[in-house]
This record gives sequence, structure tokens and C-alpha cells, in this order.
Amino acid sequence: MSETRFQRRQVKRPGMIDRAGRTGEMIRVDHAGEYGAVQIYKGQLAVFSRLPHKARIASQLRHMEADEQHHLRAFDRLLMERNVRPTALGPIWTLAGFGLGAATALMGEKAAHACTEAVESVIEGHYGDQVVELEAAGETELAETFDRFREEEVAHKDLAAEEGAKDAFAYPLLSGLIKTGCRIAIKVTEKV
Repeated sequence: MSETRFQRRQVKRPGMIDRAGRTGEMIRVDHAGEYGAVQIYKGQLAVFSRLPHKARIASQLRHMEADEQHHLRAFDRLLMERNVRPTALGPIWTLAGFGLGAATALMGEKAAHACTEAVESVIEGHYGDQVVELEAAGETELAETFDRFREEEVAHKDLAAEEGAKDAFAYPLLSGLIKTGCRIAIKVTEKV
């Protein structure tokens, strides 16, 4: 007896997770996040790299941007390998990231570090949650990659804290706004 079309199709019930779809969301969001991070550092470097007396922070930012570029290339590969579409919001993240980077750099070194500390605080938790979810789903290789990237983001956060991020003018407000923006970007990018 042949199966009917209805019998062959797996029906998704409430509470069931579409594993491939959920992993695709993670990859899309993380790709966009790494892209945005690169843009933030480009914005900060557009300011600091032109100032000879800011060579130290410019060097730090170049190093962190290189890490983000490495992460971005990995997510570029994952998008292709897993057939995941990138976010449609790329042009917005370009402007927002570069603008945030340039604005915080214009506010000074401490504000630039506050930006890094705020962004990386959100990303640390974000990656951490994803690692737990991926491990539970048996995606151990992907979980290991995400965890390695999380550790590098933590190193950026720690450097920013050591460099006086919390001494930035209006730090609680600046940090809170940046963290809120990151959380909103994550939610929107999961779907768009």
C-alpha cells in the first residue's frame, strides 16, 4: 500500500523545534553580528587611525577587527554549507555599525572601549546560550566553533574593561543603549 502525501509529510506540532531552521537562524544572526562588529571597528579606526597619538588604541582595534574578520569568514562558509540566507538588513547593519563605531571613537577612547565592552557582554551570553542549545541538539562541532568565538569575544570585553570602559562619560547610559540595540538586532535578524 502506498503512502499518501499527508502520511509522508512530517507535521510540526506546537513545541517541536525545526532544528535546521533554528540552526539557520543562529548562523544568520551570528553572521550579521560579526559583520556588524567589523563595521564598528572600521568606524572606530576611521577616527583613531588618523591620529598619531592614538596609535595604541588603533593597534588594539586592528587586532580585534582581525578576530571579527576571521569569525565573519567562518560564518560566510557556514551560510554556504548550510544553505542559509544572510540577513536582508546588511545595509542597515553597515551604517549602524560604522556609525556606532565612529560616534563612540569621537567621544574618546573610553567610550570606544565602552562600546566594545557592551557589545561583547551581550555576545558572550548570546554565544553561550547557543553553545548549550547546539550541544543539546548534537551539533558538537558547531558548538565548539561558537564556543571558541565566544572566548575570543570575552577577551575583547576583558581588554575593553582593562582599558577603562566603565570610566567613559555616561557609561551606564551608553552601555545600556548599546546592549539594548544589540539585543534588538539579534531578535530582528533571526527572521529578517
